Amino acid sequence: MHFDAQLWAATKGFRARIAAAIALGFVSLALGIARFIILGWLIARLFEGAPLADQLVAIAILVAVILSRMGLEYWRAMVAHRTAALIQDRVRLSLFDQIVRLGPAWLAERRTGSIALSTIDGVEQLQAFFGQFIPQVAIAFLAPVLLFAVLSFWDVPVAAVISVAAILALIFPVVLKRIGEQSTLRRVRSFKAFGADFLDAVQGLPTLKAFGQSAAFGERLALKANQLADSTMFVLQAALMSRAFTDLAIAGGAAAAIALGAWRVSHGDMSIEALLIVLMAGTEVFRPLRDLRSLLHRGMMANAAAVGIKALLQATPPRPPRETSATPDIEPSISFDNVQFSYSVERGAALKGVSFDVRAGERIGIVGYSGSGKSTIVKLLLRFYDADTGTIRIGGHDVTTLAADHIRDQIAVVQQDTYLFYGSVEDNIRIARPDATPQQVEAAAHAANAHQFIASLPQGYRTIIGERGLRLSGGQRQRIAIARAVLRDAPILILDEALSSVDAENESIIQTALDDLSRERTTVVLAHRLSSVIDADRILVVSDGLIADSGTHAELIARDGPYRKLMAEQIELNESDALLDFGTAVAPEKERPATIATTSSAKPQLTEGERIAAGLTSFQTLGTLFKLIGPWRKQLILTVTSGVGRVYALIGVSTLSALTVAAIKTGTPFGSYVAWMVALVPLAAFLQWNESWRSHDMAYRLLAQMRVDLYYALEKLAPAYLLKRRSGDLVSLGTQDVETVEYFFAHVVAPAMVALLIPLTVLIALTFIAWPTAVVLLPFLVYAALAPVFERRKVDALGGQARAELGGLNAFVVDTVQGMGELIAFRAVAARRKVFHDQTAEYQRTRVALNADLSFQTARQEVVSALGSAAVLVTAAFMIHSHAFEPTLLPLVALLSSAAFLPVSELAQAARQLADSIASTRRVHAVHVEPIPVVDGPMLLPETAGG
Repeated sequence: MHFDAQLWAATKGFRARIAAAIALGFVSLALGIARFIILGWLIARLFEGAPLADQLVAIAILVAVILSRMGLEYWRAMVAHRTAALIQDRVRLSLFDQIVRLGPAWLAERRTGSIALSTIDGVEQLQAFFGQFIPQVAIAFLAPVLLFAVLSFWDVPVAAVISVAAILALIFPVVLKRIGEQSTLRRVRSFKAFGADFLDAVQGLPTLKAFGQSAAFGERLALKANQLADSTMFVLQAALMSRAFTDLAIAGGAAAAIALGAWRVSHGDMSIEALLIVLMAGTEVFRPLRDLRSLLHRGMMANAAAVGIKALLQATPPRPPRETSATPDIEPSISFDNVQFSYSVERGAALKGVSFDVRAGERIGIVGYSGSGKSTIVKLLLRFYDADTGTIRIGGHDVTTLAADHIRDQIAVVQQDTYLFYGSVEDNIRIARPDATPQQVEAAAHAANAHQFIASLPQGYRTIIGERGLRLSGGQRQRIAIARAVLRDAPILILDEALSSVDAENESIIQTALDDLSRERTTVVLAHRLSSVIDADRILVVSDGLIADSGTHAELIARDGPYRKLMAEQIELNESDALLDFGTAVAPEKERPATIATTSSAKPQLTEGERIAAGLTSFQTLGTLFKLIGPWRKQLILTVTSGVGRVYALIGVSTLSALTVAAIKTGTPFGSYVAWMVALVPLAAFLQWNESWRSHDMAYRLLAQMRVDLYYALEKLAPAYLLKRRSGDLVSLGTQDVETVEYFFAHVVAPAMVALLIPLTVLIALTFIAWPTAVVLLPFLVYAALAPVFERRKVDALGGQARAELGGLNAFVVDTVQGMGELIAFRAVAARRKVFHDQTAEYQRTRVALNADLSFQTARQEVVSALGSAAVLVTAAFMIHSHAFEPTLLPLVALLSSAAFLPVSELAQAARQLADSIASTRRVHAVHVEPIPVVDGPMLLPETAGG
């Protein structure tokens, strides 16, 4: 992870808060160093035979420092988390505004899934950058200065060695990060490609199953999932190497400081007290670097996410309209004067000198084959683009001199594929006028012949109709679209293939509503159907970007020109009265209320699978993940072995350091201890790299498998299950939620086993050295290990709520991107933005509450660890007083007691971070346990006699 200038620019206005977090972290670091200096000083006093009673003030100060540091750490963490949440909100809103600026034409050529991933999951990954990385990197760069200033008070050469090691530990990641930059870009592309394909799969599963292609698409997704795993491991290759070099610098610096200090003490150039302080402080002086190193995975994800976010923010629409602000009164007339337009040079001209006029109140039809340029006329009229040459006028005003929003205020559009948003019927109609009263909404529905079917729904106008209106028939969706246009009450009406997807029965109902709507309005009808344009005052025939003919229906038929050829088949049907004789009565269509949700809330009801998953305990939930590890037992054993070896090597370095000091105290040779330290340092770094590589490789292979399994689970449930879930939320399952489970596979499974072995080894060692110290340490270790388990319920509840809200945000963005044309045409963007802002704020409140709980647990864990080590030291001091303990073993006992908490603290930290993983696992598991509505039988269809 590295500093990014563009992301830093997003912190403007919040930098004082970031500075406060850095200041608190720096003071906390100083207190941490002070704690170990006091410990070193205490051990030195006890070395000299000073009575314990004389050290009570120092012990009280030590406890005060420990508690003060806990308070500062919690305060720092909360300032950082709240600041990150505020910045993330700003970035998300900036992305929302950018998506609006890019417009529906640009969005139509991009994949919705990749845009949603950048806006929601990408910004979520930036929490590590804003909340942790920026403060931590500042503290890490200040740490060498503080270390040298403090330790040089006792010995300048040793202080210089430690400071140089700290600087090297900072430099290695900067040098090696360039190796991973191209891999990061490849990983971004792979993640976006998978997310986009998964969204296509979710929204297209009914079609894929209907054509027998769902299995083939599953194979394609499996390939993409494995490519994502490969690209992720390429990124981690450099990051893990960087971490190994950092560990080498940290452990090597501590060992070198002890070796140099021992040599200087043996030559009378340094006091034993100073060496003891260096020995104890060595545990803390590199803490900022270890904390920075621990951001490895989240930092990698943040860097990858930043690439996608910056690409979206820097994107420009291919043909942006010129910005103007004029809003004069406008007569509802339209004029195209020799208009030429092309979307791009490669695509050629879409319009080649189009000219026509529409008088106020006139109804004209525009017909032509697909691709002839009809829809381009609408896009230019709405100012999604500006013409290359020629002039478009509304009410005599050149549209380039008018504000785009003012133009759209004059126009209501009913499109061929009307987009309905997730929400209630009332909300979907109100898109046309967010401030409309319920009475106005109902009046619009009456005018659109929609009130009858809406009233029959379980909750009437408050019934949730589902994403894209899939729970409604095509005719019902079109009538809601007409109700929008009625509520809009604009003087110009555009009907863009409004009847193309409607059956004959619905056509009569909708045509009646359209006829009523178009009265006394300037109306432009784009259509393939003869019934839509036959009564128009004039019909324009568009062919290859030109107006090929114009006139009334009768005039055009009489000419036997392009219009008659275009409508030939429908004219024959008309002559046999098969198309246009709808009768005099308008009958209501048959409704489909069975597919409608029976809730008036915008929050979906739980599915059966979600209810089952919600009933699982945390351990049952994690059990579902353990089942996946079976085929990876060999990899897991090697990972655990490396983890155990790593911790034993680090404990070995600490033990040898303590024995070196003891040897100096007793005047015995210490060269062999130093030699073994030198050997163990690179071994610890290698084992750290090996453990991390194997655990992450196993994790990402399992994630690829989980993603494919999720697709096939959805494939069995489609299409019925897809009506119950939002496609954007399902994409979150396959991308964000599965990604979150990585934490369990890579950071919990192996460390859990290590955390059982190491403390047990330390307790056995302390039992042989001085059994009372083991007895005193045991309750602290037990509390540190079990406290996170006892507090799982609250953390898991907040984690589950946060993951669900994040999935909802992803679904909201998918809905917004796919419905952008409707939002802009009806000027509903501002209202939509407010809803998005409210939802992000609600999510951040949940996330901050979760982080507050986790931060408190982390701070308390440090107190338990520090007090446990202090209790062991005091116990040993009592034993020295009664001549039951050798004073030279004090450093060894102190370092061993601290080492016992290392894997326990790592596991406890992982357990606290498991809230997201458990919540995500439940969400994925809910799909797998959902009852399958239609089960395939074992038999194949028999072949017919003819084969």
